[in-house]
Amino acid sequence: MHSSIENFEMPNEEQVHLAAESFRLMADPTRIKVLWALLQGESSVACLAELAGAAPAAVSQHLAKLRLAGLVKGRREGTFVYYSAADDHVKGLLDQALFHADHLDRDLPEAGSDSAAQSA
Repeated sequence: MHSSIENFEMPNEEQVHLAAESFRLMADPTRIKVLWALLQGESSVACLAELAGAAPAAVSQHLAKLRLAGLVKGRREGTFVYYSAADDHVKGLLDQALFHADHLDRDLPEAGSDSAAQSA
């Protein structure tokens, strides 16, 4: 069946593993809040903790894992570390996840579907 699709390719094992690991690390409400905040600009652990409604120690642990996964980066300034999203890929992932969640939550049709075009 798939052999009839021109240029059909499956991702390689390393790509699949890394994508699954990124999704696994993002699959936490606090981490999603932290990442979203970081997409607005760089921030400290204390500020991120306040925005996410979590303890600074917990946010620090989340940031360490996100940093190891390459989703965030840190910049040291004296005794403080300021975090930011690693790149625009993080924004794309979160945008799509939140867009999808919004459509599920509000039972909206898919963008580009016939019913979406009819309701426009």
